[in-house]
Amino acid sequence: MRRLLVISFVWSPGNPLPAGTGGSENYTVGQVRELLRRHIPAQVVTIGLGVADGRAEFADIPFLALDTLADVGGLDGTVVFVNEPHIVATKHPAFLVLHNLPPIREKYRAFAIEGTRDLTLIATSRYAAGLWADFLDVDVATINVVYPFAEPCFAGQSRVDNATGTTRILFAGRLSPEKGIYTLLETLHIDIIAQDSGLTFAATTAGADKPQGKIIERLLNEHPGVSVVPTRKTPEGMAALMAEHDIVVMPSNSQYWHETFGIVSIEAQHSGCRVVASDDGGLPETDCGGVVFVKPDDSEALAWGIRQAVDSGPLPADARRDAGMTFTVAQSVDALLRVFAQPRPISPATIIRQLEELVAAPSAQRLATVPIK
Repeated sequence: MRRLLVISFVWSPGNPLPAGTGGSENYTVGQVRELLRRHIPAQVVTIGLGVADGRAEFADIPFLALDTLADVGGLDGTVVFVNEPHIVATKHPAFLVLHNLPPIREKYRAFAIEGTRDLTLIATSRYAAGLWADFLDVDVATINVVYPFAEPCFAGQSRVDNATGTTRILFAGRLSPEKGIYTLLETLHIDIIAQDSGLTFAATTAGADKPQGKIIERLLNEHPGVSVVPTRKTPEGMAALMAEHDIVVMPSNSQYWHETFGIVSIEAQHSGCRVVASDDGGLPETDCGGVVFVKPDDSEALAWGIRQAVDSGPLPADARRDAGMTFTVAQSVDALLRVFAQPRPISPATIIRQLEELVAAPSAQRLATVPIK
């Protein structure tokens, strides 16, 4: 257990850790917070940025800034790479959390295959584990699943009484095509949605710091049926925003990208919202009892899914309570610590080396012909 003295989550080299922009960020920071609550030292490690690495957004999280990726090899304790595999000789066997999908472009395939060869792999859903197992040609049982979670503040957030007489609908994903924002824009023009004055729509500015996000933000600002609200950069802020809404929509794209899990879905249900989500990727694994699943990339299906959620009424208090007992950060960290403690599975690289050594070994027949002196 010596290597558990410090758990270092290594963020993608050259990238600061942003606040309030996505599931991998929330997962990483939430894991560190829960470990610290348990008095287990943990930190976020950034590469090549110095103190301009995002730490200003996370006053309660320890950061360590390293100059180069090779410096990771000098870390004591447990090393957990986040998002990307990297070939670095670490003091103890390292781990990789596979937040991303396997690459679809050939030029990135070699990097992903080579980088994962000697790492213990962790996926964020059964769906993602299956994808990576197929991609790497390994047994899916060798890929651990440690689910994301909703921070405790979501289940504990008081709901805001709805005195508007409308159903308040929120798009809380990043302003990027893969999150299905264009499908939502199409849905806003379908008659069963457009002609219902009892529906209000809001979207956050999450992702508007990126070029494509800036364009989408301008489109939303021009749309008379959508209110654009500032992104929330803390779990408490997002929980408060969700508590002001009745339905959260997740019309994620499935044409070239799939949600590996969908942390917004469980955050919304813990907050007492119903969710309308694409029936794709890891999203079906997020059902805490308050999700309507619809055909992805289909604005008509999304419209009817919203109507179903509206007709179902507010999420009952007991359903919210039950939802809040699933996908908790405590359950997630328990699973993570079990992965650290269990015997390490034989990596594909080790199997290949053993096979190569076996092939290269002299055969029994050759050994028998060697004269005995």
